[in-house]
Amino acid sequence: MVVLPWVWLEVPIAPGDPAAYVTRPIHHPDGIGRFYQGREIAQVMGHRGAGWLERPSRLWQEQPQVLVQQLGLQPTDQVADIGAGTGYLTFRLAAQVPQGQVWAVDVQPEMLEILGALQQELGIDNVRSILGTDQDPRLPAASVDLVLLVDAYHEFAYPQEMMAAIAIALKPGGRVVLAEYRAEDPFVPIKGLHKMSEVQVKKELEFLGFHWLKTDESLPQQHLIFFEKPFFENPA
Repeated sequence: MVVLPWVWLEVPIAPGDPAAYVTRPIHHPDGIGRFYQGREIAQVMGHRGAGWLERPSRLWQEQPQVLVQQLGLQPTDQVADIGAGTGYLTFRLAAQVPQGQVWAVDVQPEMLEILGALQQELGIDNVRSILGTDQDPRLPAASVDLVLLVDAYHEFAYPQEMMAAIAIALKPGGRVVLAEYRAEDPFVPIKGLHKMSEVQVKKELEFLGFHWLKTDESLPQQHLIFFEKPFFENPA
């Protein structure tokens, strides 16, 4: 009998731990007053800001074509774009997985309505929209090869619960990739709570058992940070 050195966790994180968060009545105007791992959680950008997601300058500010290339997707991959918004990255991902599927997840039905209209206009048939909650993206268990979070994680109202649900949705060996504006760079023209340092990202995800793989700095203003589904070592 062969003993595997690693065992993949199906339920790696106990969700709903109230001790994970600190609430403060006096807080930054761009935050929600809830703090996690020493960081104030940022407010969600509402659907009225959808036009900003489609701004022409995003092509050179974020270089989405480079971001997608760095993911190393296979044509048959199942991908989740969480915080999909208008589908700016969703449709680019869909082109990379022609025999696969992209799950476009957002908590705002208005965003998904815009995404659906654009999907119909573009004639893309391998994107499926999901209305998630602030604690659960509502993805099927063990269904996803890669989860992409572009400028989204810092707005998760309940990051511990969301990442627990994401871990369950990932296949064994599945990856999570975060794109976050660099908090280390004062010249990145984004509000402070909407940026994250590499150190903070690694602190929060490694605390939950995610295994850091690498950090890619190919993008002009964002970290691209890769993690693998949580696992534990088999003592046998």
